Amino acid sequence: MKRSQADMYFSNCIRERADWVCEYSGKDFKHNHGGLHCSHFYGRRARTVRWDADNAFAHGCYEHKYLGENPALFSTWAIKLRGEGWYDLLTEKWREVRKISKLEEKDIAKHYREQLKIMEKKRLDGAVGWLDFVSY
Repeated sequence: MKRSQADMYFSNCIRERADWVCEYSGKDFKHNHGGLHCSHFYGRRARTVRWDADNAFAHGCYEHKYLGENPALFSTWAIKLRGEGWYDLLTEKWREVRKISKLEEKDIAKHYREQLKIMEKKRLDGAVGWLDFVSY
């Protein structure tokens, strides 16, 4: 599946949000950015939640593969971390029938590019740990 600008900026926001630390293992990827992935709870084909911050986690490449191959474990872990309410709301969004146009995808890319700049500035100003950002 091709990665768009929206995918790239969204992925960077997810990894920056976690301060470049795997949310599953706690492994630090600040010096190995390529080893930390944006892992979607509902896969990227689900365009209604593809760029939803609630649908994504920062996982090391091993953890991303492992959890992807073990969806029941991924679900149990994610619900324990974020709660039943998170799961219910995300599933409701996932079930929505909505078309996302190429023009809207450009707006999504612009939104996450701006969010990433805000987070990077916070890091330069000394912020550490988890950083929230505005989901599209």
